[in-house]
Order: sequence, then structure tokens, then C-alpha cells
Amino acid sequence: MGVEIERKFLVNKQEWGRVEKPVVISVKQGYLLSAPEKIVRIRVKGSGGFITIKGRSEGISRKEYEYSIPAEEAEELIDRFCDNVISKVRYKIMVSGKLWEVDEFHGDNEGLLMAEIELTSEDEEFVKPDWIDKEVSDDQRYYNANLAVNPFKNWGTNAL
Repeated sequence: MGVEIERKFLVNKQEWGRVEKPVVISVKQGYLLSAPEKIVRIRVKGSGGFITIKGRSEGISRKEYEYSIPAEEAEELIDRFCDNVISKVRYKIMVSGKLWEVDEFHGDNEGLLMAEIELTSEDEEFVKPDWIDKEVSDDQRYYNANLAVNPFKNWGTNAL
């Protein structure tokens, strides 16, 4: 059984602009099921395809199961069965021994820049880079499944 322990943060765009960027990975994902108690996501990340099942969030933790599938099948599943799709590019950056994933959203979520860090426990300490801004781990608007249904463009000017 997998458990995801993740914290989410908005990224300071000015500080992020100063960071040397690693290789970028394109991500396209859609949702077969999105309910408070479970999410079933299909993702094409780079040249790989994935199906992910996530359980209800409890704090910053939740059950997560992810399986590789052929990228062509992932594309087909997204195109045929997912009404709400997110597109973004992802940067992976190591900071003080921890992997940060920074997502720059496109399409209806254009302008949103968010960072995530996966932890081994909810109380694990970590170093926040200079480009990290406000924490949004508890704000469900920033969950990708919710961004697919209620995109950033609909939030208005006081969204951040």
C-alpha cells in the first residue's frame, strides 16, 4: 500500500525567474473519477503513461497507487474518457537533498506556478528554497483534480 505525504506551495515568480532551470517534462493528465473519497487519474508524463488511484486526504497524507501503462493508451484514455484535462510542464529540482517538483500550468490554468515536495512523514523538516511562497497544502482549490474542474482562470484577480 502506497502513501503520499505531500506539501504544496505557490512559487514566487520573480525569484523563480532567477533559478537555473533543469530539463522540463511535459505533463498531460485527465480524471476518470474525481470524488472526495477517491480519484482515478490518467497521465502522460514525458514519454510514459500512468494510471493513478488516490484515496481521501487525511491532513497532507493519502493512499496512492500508481501503475505504468503504455503512453499511447494513456493518451487514448484521456481523449476518450476524460472531460477535464490539465496540461503543464514540470521541473524537478533537488534542494538540500529533497526533490521539489515545480509545475508551470498551461491552458485554463495559465499563470499558476506551484511547487510540491513529498515527505517521509508529516512532521519531516525540510529547507524551503528562496522561490517558495505561500503554502497551499490545505487549500483544495490547488488540488490538480479540482483545477481540472475549476481552473485558475475562473478564480478572479484576488486568487493568490
